[in-house]
Amino acid sequence: MSIHSTLLFVLAAVAVIVAVRWVAARTGLPAAALLPLIGIAYALLPGPNIGLDPDLVLMVVLPPLLYSAALDSSLLDLRRNLRIVVSLSVVLVLLTGLLVGIGFHLFVAGATLAAGIAVGAAVAPPDPVAALAVGRRVNLPPKMVTIIQGEGLLNDATALTMLSVAVAAAVGGEFSFPGAVAQFVVAAVGGVAVGAAVAWAKRLARPLTADPLLSNAISLATPFVAYLIGEELHVSGVLAVVVAGLIVGHQTPQFGSGAARLQTNAVWRLVDFLLEGFVFLLIGQQLPEVVKNLRQYDTSTIVTAVAVSVGVVLLLRPAWLVLTQSLPRSLHTRLGGVAEPDADEPASARQVARADRNADRLTVREVAALSWSGTRGVISLAAIFTLPLTTDGGAPFPDRDLLLFCTFVVVLVTLVGQGLTFAPLVRRLGLRANEADQARVRNEARSAAVEAALARLDAVAAEEPESGVAVNTIRAQLLTRLTRYRGRLDLIEQSGSSEMPTSPAYETALRVRRATIDAQREELVRWRDSGRLPDEELRVLERELDHEELLLPKRST
Repeated sequence: MSIHSTLLFVLAAVAVIVAVRWVAARTGLPAAALLPLIGIAYALLPGPNIGLDPDLVLMVVLPPLLYSAALDSSLLDLRRNLRIVVSLSVVLVLLTGLLVGIGFHLFVAGATLAAGIAVGAAVAPPDPVAALAVGRRVNLPPKMVTIIQGEGLLNDATALTMLSVAVAAAVGGEFSFPGAVAQFVVAAVGGVAVGAAVAWAKRLARPLTADPLLSNAISLATPFVAYLIGEELHVSGVLAVVVAGLIVGHQTPQFGSGAARLQTNAVWRLVDFLLEGFVFLLIGQQLPEVVKNLRQYDTSTIVTAVAVSVGVVLLLRPAWLVLTQSLPRSLHTRLGGVAEPDADEPASARQVARADRNADRLTVREVAALSWSGTRGVISLAAIFTLPLTTDGGAPFPDRDLLLFCTFVVVLVTLVGQGLTFAPLVRRLGLRANEADQARVRNEARSAAVEAALARLDAVAAEEPESGVAVNTIRAQLLTRLTRYRGRLDLIEQSGSSEMPTSPAYETALRVRRATIDAQREELVRWRDSGRLPDEELRVLERELDHEELLLPKRST
């Protein structure tokens, strides 16, 4: 394609992504499920198509998406749910790859065990984008979001390592179980070490991050640095990216400036939006590539291979969840005990302690929801497209075209089928976050922060007697906020409901504050239009109002 044609194609893709996002926001349908269908429709039309370059996906697309997801995750919540996350992202991925491989070897004519494990490794790791987008829209409980997100962060490293072992066996004809285990351990430990080192190096660059532009540049480069170092050292670059993102995200509140955080968050949201949109469009466009060479296979062979792939993926996940949750409670205890909070501690502390003690236990409804959250995505396709064309002996890689087709079908069935039905399932199960508990935690934390600020003011007043006027002014503002936060806590306690109680007075105050901000903006624009205010000064004053508006919640909290 020429540069002109490529530019037109990219602009058309952006237009489609924006239109689908608009439709998804108004219909509740996940964009991640709609975009592949549009990609398939485009692939069936005459004209140029965009092929999937696996190296481009694994080296350019995957690192920023994983890093952004890790930044948005909670290291503490992942630790709290570590057993179930590891169970899904490591053990279940390995079992899925192994069972698909055995199924191919037993039921698909002429298929080798290594080739079967290769396709099993490709379809094993869920891509949580669709499930998380739906889950956040229907207000899925934070614990469920953490598990789905944590699984998606860690499972790619497991699957890609397993795939490399299977491909080596299929190409070279040799397989060593101890060697495979050693390779997996080295890749995992090395990836964690590289990720921690990159996060440490980024912390050393703290003096540069005071400038929002420099902070953004470093943030955008970090996932690629972690991935490339990991790959150069022959360890898991994917795991290096995830670990770096988790550590950096955990440390950002301590070592990042407010301006840098605001701008970096906005940049990563845009990166996620565009990359995810292009990725899901790209999935649908691979249809011609994966079906063009299927004529060499019998229909029965194709049906059997697809049935094995889809069947294992759809059935093993709920079976594994039910099995692991049926184990005795003693096997679900966390590493290290959790102390009981004092009776006089805030309700949020007691809530966190209960969550810690029950982190590894899932209810029947949670098991049902997690069973249907395993949507596959572009990582599966990119992984299977990395299969070599030939073995070391020059023979064609066994059943490569059939493996491509099976992977595409699994991705399509889970991404579209599960993606479109996940929201209705969650609503039917009645799984919703406890809005009152979330608001209680926020307002308890706000109150504690204001009380710390008041204590600091007292210290400042004692050290600097001349600051009395400023201290009194700021103290009055803080006391007003503290009264507001405590009033919300009282309202929540009186409500006794899991729904966030509404306050007419609070809603009225929000409307009034928005109205005053709008009036200030309109007046500033009139000043600009009349020539009394330069555009440069308008942008400065407008930014002040934008930050003030950003602090206003979209709803009562």
